[in-house]
Amino acid sequence: MAHKARSGTFDPKKFLATVNGGRTIATYRKDNVIFSQSSPADAVFYIQKGKVKITVTSEQGKEAVVAILGPGEFIGEGCLNGQVLHLATASALTEAEVTRVDKKEMLRVLHDEPTFSEMFMAHLLTRNSRVVADLVDQLFNSSEKRLARTLLLLANFGKEGVPEPIMAKISQETLADMIGTTRARVSFFMNKFRKLGLIEYNGHLKVHSALLNVVLSD
Repeated sequence: MAHKARSGTFDPKKFLATVNGGRTIATYRKDNVIFSQSSPADAVFYIQKGKVKITVTSEQGKEAVVAILGPGEFIGEGCLNGQVLHLATASALTEAEVTRVDKKEMLRVLHDEPTFSEMFMAHLLTRNSRVVADLVDQLFNSSEKRLARTLLLLANFGKEGVPEPIMAKISQETLADMIGTTRARVSFFMNKFRKLGLIEYNGHLKVHSALLNVVLSD
């Protein structure tokens, strides 16, 4: 007999925060690997706390940072589309708490719970829009604009309207990898942003809304 949807009482976030039926929760220290490129893709992961870095390594051993994700985001969802092996490595950029949901359990809840399906679909649509925006950014924007946009995204600008301090100590090398430029260029623009009062250092990197003007300028 088919499962009945319980959209009126089902809480997706409570489901993801509970250890039961194919769900486990683990805490990762900085630099701990959550899953590796080419390892079996048999589960979806949900970030509860902290920041997670997604990297890809070429056959020649060159590593590139393709994304930095935070709380409320899924990773490893490619397994739901028949992906057998992970195409990237996910590692903790800060101490992170991550829920692992087995592929079978993930497919079940997507089928049975409309509320969860809506939440997951919203994630996929947002991720798709981000990928398109990243591609446009790489193709048409200067490295200065790409850096400004990346800092705003890392500070969650747009989610609550006001940028948050970037708690993770993200190196200039990592930022350079993310925007496709050199560490020297990143250092130059970071100093420029600081002198203009667009960012500040006070233990953690603080991004001001005015940095958006760099992204929007012609």
